[in-house]
Order: sequence, then C-alpha cells, then structure tokens
Amino acid sequence: MSGGIRFDSVSVAYDGQVVLDSLDLTVRPGEVMALLGPSGSGKTTALRAVAGFVRPVGGRVFLGDRDVTDLPPHRRGIGMVVQQYALFPHLRVEDNVAFGLKARRTAKAEIRTRVAEALELTGMSAYARRYPRELSGGQQQRVAIARALAIRPGVLLLDEPLSALDAQLRSGMLTELARLHRELPDVSILHVTHDQVEALTLADRIAVMDKARLVACGTPRELYRAPADEFTASFVGNANLLPVTVADGGVVLAGTGLEVDTRDAAKGARATLCVRPHLVGLGDGPNPLTGTVTEVQWRGATHRLYVDVAGHRVIADLRELRTPPAHGDPVTLHFAPADAVLLAAGVGDD
Repeated sequence: MSGGIRFDSVSVAYDGQVVLDSLDLTVRPGEVMALLGPSGSGKTTALRAVAGFVRPVGGRVFLGDRDVTDLPPHRRGIGMVVQQYALFPHLRVEDNVAFGLKARRTAKAEIRTRVAEALELTGMSAYARRYPRELSGGQQQRVAIARALAIRPGVLLLDEPLSALDAQLRSGMLTELARLHRELPDVSILHVTHDQVEALTLADRIAVMDKARLVACGTPRELYRAPADEFTASFVGNANLLPVTVADGGVVLAGTGLEVDTRDAAKGARATLCVRPHLVGLGDGPNPLTGTVTEVQWRGATHRLYVDVAGHRVIADLRELRTPPAHGDPVTLHFAPADAVLLAAGVGDD
C-alpha cells in the first residue's frame, strides 16, 4: 500500500462532545509526524480515526490516495504499536510477530521470511523462541514493533509506545526507532506522544494539538526556534514567556528597555517575549535582567536557576556552575537580541 495520510476536515464527537475538530493535516510518504499535546487534546483520537477504531462525524481519512473512512480496521493495511505492548502471553515471540500475517492467510513460507526480516530489523532474532514473560519491557516493545512491521505496512501508527518504559529504556528505544525510520524510508509514521523529547528527536514535523484542534505544524526546529504562539512555545520545549510593551527599537519589561526584533509589531502594543532557558546567561551581557534567585536546581550537567525579575519568573539553564548562587542572592541575567522571539500577547509568565 502506498504511504501517506491525509485528514480532510476530520471531526470526531462522543455523545455530542467534539473531541477532534475539523482536522486538516497531511503526513507525507516516508515522513514521521508527531502529534504532540496534553491529555484530551485530540491527538489519540486522530490516530484512532486513521486506524479505524473511531468513526468521524465529519470529514474523510485517506491513506495514500485511498479513502478509508468507511473501511474496517483490518482492511486498512496499517501497522500499529500501543504503549502496553498487547502481546499474546501464551505465544512465543515468533508467533506473536506472525499473528497478523496468519490473520491475512499469508503463505507459510512467506510468513517465515517476513517474521525473520521483522525480527532482524528490530534486533530480536535471538529471542524468537521466548515467551513475552521472558523479555524486558524494551524487548517486548520491540516485538510489538516487529509484529506491526511484518505485514509491511505503508503506514505505521505509534500510540505513546515508550510511555510505559523507564528513562534508560526509553532513551534506547528512541535510538532504535530513529534507526528503523532510516531503514524504512517509504513508511509513513504517525507518532502520538506527550513527550517533547520524543517528538523533537524522532519527528520530521510536529503537529501541536490543543482542545481538539490543530494549533501549529512545522519542523521541530521551526516550532522550537520560532513558535507562532504561547501555547506552542510552552509545549515544545521550556520557555520564558514575559509580558512586554513594544517600544522604539525593542520592548519594555517592567520599565526596563530590551533590544529585540519588533519589525512586525506596532509601537505601544502588548506582546509576549519568548526566550528559551538555555539561551539565558548569567552575569553582564546584552539585555540585562536583574532579579533575585528563588530556587536553584542541580541537574547533573546543568544548574537551573529560577529568578524573580520584577515579579516575573525567569528560568536560566546554565552549564554546571562551580559556585552557583543561592536562594535570595541578587543576580543579573542576560540574553542576545537574536535569541528572543516576540509573540502576540497572551497569558504572560504563567
């Protein structure tokens, strides 16, 4: 089946409540698209609409050039991996991987070939005769991925597949999924996650969802460096969001003038200044912000400072400091004009 997914004004409602509102989105053939958003944002519903587990009340779903809106799940030819593995405990690994092929009545010789290929691709060939209970969580998730790939889908759906793993296993699986993407360049992947690191690491593009609607869509670099709104700025990475007023040559924060690009903003307008914490420095520099340390967190390679600047919280992520400031210390922070983005006014520094 040809790859690619297209949502054409897709809406889904449960008991009259809209949970996905007029979604227009295209996943290109061979692309990894992450659906990123908080719980209840509509991202899992969108994935389930592609899988055929929910029926849209409006709009159409296309896989490649096929309208699959009215097709049952088993006729869509997709692979799917969920967070709880969903392996059959009484079947060995090789039989779990073969399950979808047997359901499609694939020839026995072909099943053996495809199972071997899928296990090799996921690094699980040596575990073919084991039962799921004899595997770690990460190994079980690899088996689930192998089962999805064995049917050679044009579209692979990942529904928070790493959320049940601990941090170390999750990091390893991120590497494995990135490798799989390189080795399967024709497979379109729709990856639902609430984890920013997963989205930034794996996705070619990220679709940000909130309150049943698509808020923004772009490459990870675009959304991180130049978010279009406060929600995207705060959800794709950490962000300092500070209420400012546009002035000549920059903006004003609590009476302090700051130099930033204001070419698209009207003088006197209220706006929100977005600066990423890792771009905030400690000590003298351009755009100084003077305040008081309210919290210091040691994070191994970095220290995170929380600083009160005229009643607004500013976060600075700094490479590990030999002598970090303490709670209550006065400090000066700074940031380069090119590292700030001016957004339409919103919630400020919540």
